[in-house]
Amino acid sequence: MQRLLKNRELLLAAIIVVMIAAFSTRAQNFATPGNLANVFNDTAILIILALGQMTVILTKSIDLSVAANLAFTGVAIAMLDAAYPDLPLALLIVLAIGIGAVLGAINGFLVWALQIPPIVVTLGTLTIYRGMAFVLSGGSWVNAHQMSPDFLNIPRMSVLGMPVLSWVAISVVLIIWFVLSRTQFGRSAYASGGNPVAAVYAGIDVGRTRFRAFVLSGALAGLCGYLWVSRYAVAYVDIAAGFELDSVAACVIGGISIAGGIGSVAGTVLGALFLGVIKNALPVIGISPFAQMAISGIVIILAVVFNARAERRKGRIILRDRAAGGANKEVAA
Repeated sequence: MQRLLKNRELLLAAIIVVMIAAFSTRAQNFATPGNLANVFNDTAILIILALGQMTVILTKSIDLSVAANLAFTGVAIAMLDAAYPDLPLALLIVLAIGIGAVLGAINGFLVWALQIPPIVVTLGTLTIYRGMAFVLSGGSWVNAHQMSPDFLNIPRMSVLGMPVLSWVAISVVLIIWFVLSRTQFGRSAYASGGNPVAAVYAGIDVGRTRFRAFVLSGALAGLCGYLWVSRYAVAYVDIAAGFELDSVAACVIGGISIAGGIGSVAGTVLGALFLGVIKNALPVIGISPFAQMAISGIVIILAVVFNARAERRKGRIILRDRAAGGANKEVAA
């Protein structure tokens, strides 16, 4: 029990299990394997988006433009498929990832080269990318009958009992886990957010690391753009509205520190699944959408408080402040 309370991932997993058991008392079929697989599939896009957001937050930044990136990329790819239905699906997916990466690189460049705070940059590009989607589409929708069959059907195909969309999410989870735990970029991301001053002394280019994190986040948002429009068979300007906040919420609930440098892939996935279970269960048991928003907000605030208290207990904030103070003294000298 003591280990459970100290391990954030185990505690969150236990809470999700308890939630599923509690919801199943009101909806008998909620805890069945088939329904749980559907919940995971419904949460797959949020998981991918949250993993990109996690990478950025680890570097002590934030990307509020991920949903707008998703929307622009989704609209662009859907329009391209509608205009040229003979284009190979693999090419469209590569283009989606590439467009998303370029939009992420714009964010990263402004943060890295011009030293503009990430929240200011991404608030601005959030509006810009949504506006670009409107200009590109002229405000019109791309509907299912305009898209090619392969474009729509591939993510829905069932493999080993789960849709391809779910397998894509699992693959992305494994790739991001490998990148963050087994590569130099991953170590640099944690170091850049945990203690930027020490990271500089260790020879890490903090600005370049943040730039790469934004590119990775943008690429995953671009992939989600294709997955979204194929999953829901429609593309329009306001798709994924509010998902930028859901991606941040999934990270915070999963134990990712907004101050950077702390968190795990498993925590982010569990945070996204926590939100996915809530969003799938509350309508089933008759909770209104307004109450759902309030419940989600309360959970996010509690998670932030929990994270802050955990950091204080570990001495993380004190050490970070001391490091910053020492750097200021050296500059003054």
